[in-house]
Amino acid sequence: MTTSFVRFRFGRDDLLRTRFAISPLIELVAATYVVRLPREFPEHRPWLAEALPAIEGLELDLLYAVNPLRRRIWPNFQAPPPVAPHPPIGDELTRIGGTEPEVVRADMLRAYPEGAPADAQPFLDDPAAAVAGLVEQSRSFWDAAIAPWWPRMSAFLESDIALRARRLVTVGGRSAFDDIDSDVTSDDWSLTLHRPVMASHTVDLGGRGLLLIPSVLAFGAWPRVDDPWDPALTYQPPGFGDVWLRDDQGPQALEELLGRRRATILLALDQPASTQALAAGTGWSAGGISTHLGVLRRTGLVVRRRDGREVLYSRTATGGALVASCA
Repeated sequence: MTTSFVRFRFGRDDLLRTRFAISPLIELVAATYVVRLPREFPEHRPWLAEALPAIEGLELDLLYAVNPLRRRIWPNFQAPPPVAPHPPIGDELTRIGGTEPEVVRADMLRAYPEGAPADAQPFLDDPAAAVAGLVEQSRSFWDAAIAPWWPRMSAFLESDIALRARRLVTVGGRSAFDDIDSDVTSDDWSLTLHRPVMASHTVDLGGRGLLLIPSVLAFGAWPRVDDPWDPALTYQPPGFGDVWLRDDQGPQALEELLGRRRATILLALDQPASTQALAAGTGWSAGGISTHLGVLRRTGLVVRRRDGREVLYSRTATGGALVASCA
């Protein structure tokens, strides 16, 4: 097979407008391939060991139909590039649910020019109903297979974004693309993905910039050049397999980092709780609990809000990611 390419050509403004985002939808879509082709992804074996039993028995026919195996053209409406840097999965599923029926139908016809198979036909016959079913199946799959790992996954992706964004600002545009993928090359004014595609072509970014989307589960690097979305490139950061490594030390490691009492409090906040409730659950004084909560709040690990006469504390996303990383 001849290796062709997709080349993104930068103008002067495009490097300034190059940005990063995390896409839970792209992780979800990629996961549907990994669970159906587990032998092809040995690097994800620890995740598969938990995900496969978790999704057993779920109805996933619509989700699998819009993410077909062994094809070179796929539908795109089910995983548009994110429009926010780190959108919640609920917001992204709402975006899918609002897709216009004519967009769904056109996307399916483009993906299946020879005619859609039976499991994809609902998206042509009644797009609105099929999309509603797709959203529910996607939510069930996410909750079962990805949600337990999401704090750890998103923390890893955020660390890659921080590294590349720092390079982009301090060293220059080309440095942000270093080690993205072995099939990606770059110079001062272009980034090229060498990959078997339908035809080689060059995309002039034209001041739109390039959206870079790191992903744990999306294999390799993949371009997005379809209208109406801005150009994007999904890639797997180096070291993504480390996401699945659990440390047997677990809570002990958290205690070593935060101290025993602060670690205990952070672990106890699976549900929002007041100072008094935490004191009752631990046997420690409310004053001591309050002092530790103040430290955890100032370091961004917990947040507080008032509920009537009570002040409730809960973990932030950063606090949740820290707990997950030590689970």
